[in-house]
Amino acid sequence: MRKAQVYYNKELAGTLTELSPKEYVFRYEDPYFTSREFPAISLTLPKQQQEYRSDHLFPFFFNMLSEGINRDLQSRQLQIDEQDYFGLLLATAQYDTIGAITLRPLTDS
Repeated sequence: MRKAQVYYNKELAGTLTELSPKEYVFRYEDPYFTSREFPAISLTLPKQQQEYRSDHLFPFFFNMLSEGINRDLQSRQLQIDEQDYFGLLLATAQYDTIGAITLRPLTDS
């Protein structure tokens, strides 16, 4: 199981979890979910429910990945399987993303 904290403009918005390669969960954090000040992180993940489940990486997060030759170069340089979308997301979505969303890998301590 792998996890990432999801930030919206440096504000902790939720947690993205890969339970298996065919089971993903996104859950808004309680303070973020209950605050009217913070928007939904995506139109496809509205703040109408606190937890979302999917049998594939949510399209919103998948679309944060590079495509084509850039993904190939990243996977070779980072030594991550090109089909390991969650691994690539954890490795590449921490800093220079397009938009307000960043992710930080969450390790169990």
